[in-house]
Amino acid sequence: MLNMERKTFCMTLCIVLFFTNCVSGNYPKAQNVSWLSINFKTLLMWDPKPFNYSYTVEYSVVGQIREWNQQCIRTMETECDLSNVLTDLKATYSADVFSEPLHRVNSDLTEFPHTSSEGFTPYQDTLIGRPEFKIEVSKDKRKITLYVEDPPIALFNEQNKLKTMRDVFADELQYKVTFGKATSTGKKTKMSASSEIELDRRDIDPGVSYCFNVQAYIPSRSTDKQLGELSQTQCSPGANKSFFEEFGIGVIAGFLLLVITIIVVAIVVTVVCCQRTRKANTSGKEGVPLRSV
Repeated sequence: MLNMERKTFCMTLCIVLFFTNCVSGNYPKAQNVSWLSINFKTLLMWDPKPFNYSYTVEYSVVGQIREWNQQCIRTMETECDLSNVLTDLKATYSADVFSEPLHRVNSDLTEFPHTSSEGFTPYQDTLIGRPEFKIEVSKDKRKITLYVEDPPIALFNEQNKLKTMRDVFADELQYKVTFGKATSTGKKTKMSASSEIELDRRDIDPGVSYCFNVQAYIPSRSTDKQLGELSQTQCSPGANKSFFEEFGIGVIAGFLLLVITIIVVAIVVTVVCCQRTRKANTSGKEGVPLRSV
């Protein structure tokens, strides 16, 4: 009798374990859980796309109580926008992606499979997008000024207006300018703590066209995250060049030599043709007999 009870218990246990495994198998764990953040627009992303199950995201400051994001409960998406809930930009966050039944579908599981993210600190880890800037050249062509627009971010201030990188990083925000003559491959760099960047005769030659790229620079970050995305290239207008500056002495000398050569060849050909014509005329006259008197 005791052996029969043991066999029954073992069979029941095996059935329960088998059933549990089958249910768990219907909810595969999320893979490749990672953060994607640009200008504090922060998404948690993962794979694969679900078919008969859903995902729920929980997040928290590391070591604190986890919370749900209301937009990412039993979702069929593979990303969750956490921009508005990661309010402490200098805190380190972690998140879990749970694989759960579809909405209004019950399950006997008491704990669902989940995958944890790596830690994420918005202040240190968000990528800084490319800045926009304008170029102004002084009337005397001796100074070029770049007016950089601090990139807007996906956060709002008390007036419900978008904040900028300057609002967040303050004096830590600098700009790295890479520039060179439009007609040269050589490059120079200049760092500026201001969004208004002046280049004078110590940096540029008056009246010459220069091309510029600008990117944000945060020196307090780790080396691989200090620089933001490179801006699009913009070039300043150059001064109106004289004929000799535009084409260069070598090109002009070569052109003059070609013209002189063509003239000399034309003269030689003309002379030769004239001589042949004269000889032909002379030979014709000698072959005609004299008239009798």
